[in-house]
Amino acid sequence: MDTLQAIILAIVEGLTEFLPISSTAHMGFAANLMGMEESEFLKMFQVSIQFGAILAVVAAYWKKFFDFSNLKFYYKLGFAVLPALGLGFLFDDKIEAVLGNQVAISSMLVLGGIVLLFVDNWFKNPVIHDEKEMSIKKAVIIGFWQCLAMMPGTSRSAASIIGGMTQGLTRKAAAEFSFFLAVPTMLAVTVYSVFVKTWGKGTPNPMKGYKMIMADNHHILLFFLGNVVAFIVAWIAIKSFISLLNKYGFKPWGWYRIIVGIVLLIYFTQFQ
Repeated sequence: MDTLQAIILAIVEGLTEFLPISSTAHMGFAANLMGMEESEFLKMFQVSIQFGAILAVVAAYWKKFFDFSNLKFYYKLGFAVLPALGLGFLFDDKIEAVLGNQVAISSMLVLGGIVLLFVDNWFKNPVIHDEKEMSIKKAVIIGFWQCLAMMPGTSRSAASIIGGMTQGLTRKAAAEFSFFLAVPTMLAVTVYSVFVKTWGKGTPNPMKGYKMIMADNHHILLFFLGNVVAFIVAWIAIKSFISLLNKYGFKPWGWYRIIVGIVLLIYFTQFQ
């Protein structure tokens, strides 16, 4: 992986992580189109740059994350992330097996896009305008909805936002809670993938991921550069997405997914 490829992947991650269009799919497609060979470091890099995106959420909503007088906020996030932690651990091998199946991921882009075309018509009378009005039970239900994104190409953001809307949240409130929920979810995925995943799988050292990043100066540079770029781009994407979602709803994102998914299906079935 060279520096330009790292920057492009980080831009893709920052742009797509919090949009309902699947960051996993877009990073996989970007790497494929750049002719990058699948390697352990590439997999590690694609996971590790999520840390930059996590920090962008914390920075954008720092008052919320550091308001220690609102303990219910932390309880809601803690309970909401439990379904993803449990199911993610149980089905980790099956999820990883699908990550390289670009046809399956492209198909999920199309199917998810079709769903987004109708979401705005399904939830027209929201009653919850702020996370503070939401119960812990509703937060857990949203957490289960987020688990739909374990199928690569589904989009964690789309699944959790739609889950929020099923619980009576406005589009804005659902999107913001999706951002909040991304922090413990993505932090857990990053730590597990980079530091823990090799434990018990024949690798004697559970710090394999850390050592892979720190293997040489070039890897260190790519790691820090990728996270900085992902942070900056994700910050911009977060700030822009809320206003775009309020103004246009989900339908444009649905059409985007359908068009891109069809193009990629043709590419991967006819030219690969």
